Amino acid sequence: MPTFSDLSRAAYCPRQLYYARRDEDRGPPPEANARMALAFRYEELRDANDETLAGLPIRCSPSEYRTALQKLSTRPDWGLLCEPAERDYAVEGKDCHGRIHKLLAGDPPVPTVVSPGMPPETGVWEPQSVRAVAVANALAWERQQHIPRVLVEYPAVGIVRELELTCRRTATYRRVLRTVRSMDGPPPRVNDTRCEHCAYRSACGVTTRSLKSLLGF
Repeated sequence: MPTFSDLSRAAYCPRQLYYARRDEDRGPPPEANARMALAFRYEELRDANDETLAGLPIRCSPSEYRTALQKLSTRPDWGLLCEPAERDYAVEGKDCHGRIHKLLAGDPPVPTVVSPGMPPETGVWEPQSVRAVAVANALAWERQQHIPRVLVEYPAVGIVRELELTCRRTATYRRVLRTVRSMDGPPPRVNDTRCEHCAYRSACGVTTRSLKSLLGF
C-alpha cells in the first residue's frame, strides 16, 4: 500500500518515486525537515527579533516573516494551528497510509499537510494537492466521516492555504494512485523543467531545468 509521500512524489515524477523506492530513500532531506518544524513554532516566532529569525531556515526576510505570521494569527483557527489536537498522526486508509502532520480539533477534524517549500501565487502545487486528498480520504476511512477540507501549510514563509476536495483534485489523486499501483519498473522519463535538481538526474539521464519548489526541496 503506498504512503502519502509516495503519492506526492509520484505526482511530481513517477520515475523519481521508482528510484527512491529502489534506493530505500523515501524521506525528506534534513533541510526540509528543519523548515517543516517551523509549523510548530508559529506562536513563538510571531514576535521574534531579526537575529532569531535570520538563524532559522525561513525563505523570506525576517520582517516579511513576522508580517506573514501576524496575518496568519488573524485566522479563526490560529489557536488550533499552534496547538493541534494531534501531531504526526498515523492513519491507514483503504488505499494508502502515512502520517498526518497536524490534526486540528473539530467535527469533522481538519488535517494539515506541511510543506517545506514555497507556495504558488494561488492555491497549492499538485504534489501537495494529491497528498492532501490522500490524507483526507485515509482519515475519512478511519473515522467513517466525510473530511471536506485540508489545510496546506508553508511554514518557511508563514502561509496557510485551504484546499477543498473537489472532483478535479480527487480525479488527479486517483490517476496518481493508479500510476503508483501499476509501477513494476522505471516509468518513462519526464525530461522537462522538473529535472534539474532531482537527486536521481544522473541515473535518469536528463539535463533540463527544474521547478524544484513543487516538492519544496
